[in-house]
Amino acid sequence: MKRVVIFASGSGSNAENLIKFFQNRDNASVIQVLTNNPHAKVLDRCKKLKVSALSFNKTTFTETDDVLNILKSNQPDLIVLAGFLWKFPENILKHFPNKVINVHPALLPKFGGKGMYGMNVHEAVVANKETETGITIHFVNQNYDEGAIIFQAKCKVLASDTANDVAEKINKLEMEHFPKVVEKLLNE
Repeated sequence: MKRVVIFASGSGSNAENLIKFFQNRDNASVIQVLTNNPHAKVLDRCKKLKVSALSFNKTTFTETDDVLNILKSNQPDLIVLAGFLWKFPENILKHFPNKVINVHPALLPKFGGKGMYGMNVHEAVVANKETETGITIHFVNQNYDEGAIIFQAKCKVLASDTANDVAEKINKLEMEHFPKVVEKLLNE
């Protein structure tokens, strides 16, 4: 059985979608969710879904091996960032090469980098008068949104679309494609 650990910072809709996707599979499961936000809604979702969840602070994440040691004890086959907002530390990336992936709410390399997450991305897409956007699932490296691209899915952006409209379209793409891409990576 393949083991998945998810990192999330907020509401956890992608984390919940992944947990539910793998609950009835016999090839993989989400064994733990880690968050940098002790008040994140993802913690409530995990409690309801009976999945272990822990929170940690910036110092623990960036200046110690505590989070790395948690991961080592869990032995994940894949680490999935699902709305996780902090840059990933090199000590974890070195220990889990090509095992850390992220979903980004735009078609990278456009609208990536520090500060480009959530509504910031959707507002930039609308302000830039883009005619399409989408999601990018990519490997995580030491730089924001610069890891090798694994998968992209596109959607149209209408001239009348607001940032909220774009957010809804992106959410649909994430819910549809993210679990399937994670499963495919686990089976490779």
